[in-house]
Amino acid sequence: MEEIESEKDDSGVGIWRTLDASANRSAEAVRVLEDILRFCLDDAFLSQEAKAIRHELAIIFSREDLQARIRLRDVLRDVGVSTTVAKTAPRTEIKHVVAANAARASQSIRSLEECSRLVVPAVTTAFEQLRYRIYTLEKAAMTTIISENRLADISLCVLLDVDRPKTEFKTLVGQLLAAGVNMIQLRDKKANTSLLCERTKTITQQARQYAESTTGKRCIVLVNDRADVAVAANADGVHLGETDLPVNLARKVCGHEFIIGRTAHSIAEAKQAVLDGADYLGVGPCYPSNTKQFKEFATDTFLRDVSEEIRLPVFAIGGITSDNLDRLVRLGVKRVAIASSITDAADPGEESRLICSLLSATQGNQSQETASVSEQQIVQFASPQTANSRSK
Repeated sequence: MEEIESEKDDSGVGIWRTLDASANRSAEAVRVLEDILRFCLDDAFLSQEAKAIRHELAIIFSREDLQARIRLRDVLRDVGVSTTVAKTAPRTEIKHVVAANAARASQSIRSLEECSRLVVPAVTTAFEQLRYRIYTLEKAAMTTIISENRLADISLCVLLDVDRPKTEFKTLVGQLLAAGVNMIQLRDKKANTSLLCERTKTITQQARQYAESTTGKRCIVLVNDRADVAVAANADGVHLGETDLPVNLARKVCGHEFIIGRTAHSIAEAKQAVLDGADYLGVGPCYPSNTKQFKEFATDTFLRDVSEEIRLPVFAIGGITSDNLDRLVRLGVKRVAIASSITDAADPGEESRLICSLLSATQGNQSQETASVSEQQIVQFASPQTANSRSK
């Protein structure tokens, strides 16, 4: 019988057993990540990424030159089976489970990478690449969880130009805050840097003072395009377009707690922004706008795909009003960013309330319809006795 290389001594057997244990640990950990992303976060894109990694691992593990690991498996004599630790990291939230299993997967794949060099070096590079993909998946998953929690009660972002007189600007901001607007983005590509900084400081101070006086949550203040101004003026974040600073470089400038939004005009751009670590997406343009001219508009397919495949908070943008909001909600849109239809309204505060109420009401109706469909499916697939009891 032909001997497999490195099986003649105990150290060789140990390498194969290490490969086997690490293969099992990595596959199990990636499966947990996939299940969490699929069933707990309902994130179709990231769960598919996890599934792709799991399948690529399975393909490698099925190679003929790696089958010695199974033949040399010796669970009964594994000295680590009975080993216990006095304390483990807490697991009371979904993010704890994600972090623990991402670490388990990356550590196991690193062991596979190192040990495979000794017996099957042909697969070492593949393990290295998969380890880096686990790091990226973990970052995207954790960012999604944090952003979903951080923006959970925000369905409207008001886009505000800075060219108004200071008194008028402060009055408008006050109306928005009183209406319950929890996110405002300052944008004006024509404004000089000093004015943009001054307006950012003004609205940040107003938001803080209003929150203190009402003991409520402070409105999030973002700056469009200008990461430097956002940091210098103590804003909460920045929104970046396709020609602005890339998300990864902005993160180096702004820090890990800064909110970074990213514009996406296609599902591919949206997915890449998720992997890059964006905290939310702006998708569109949805309609013609009074503030900007557009050559193309977001299709129903794109808006639906983003809503269905990506769990990271997504804001639809571009010409949105209370009159055309219904179409977007039917496509799955839960958040919107609006400029002139609110800021130029006779009563900006009341218009903001209307937009939020329409989003809330329409989504509530959809939830009831979904629950009704689920109830019908339960009856449909239940036993005849159960179905009869439900119908009585």
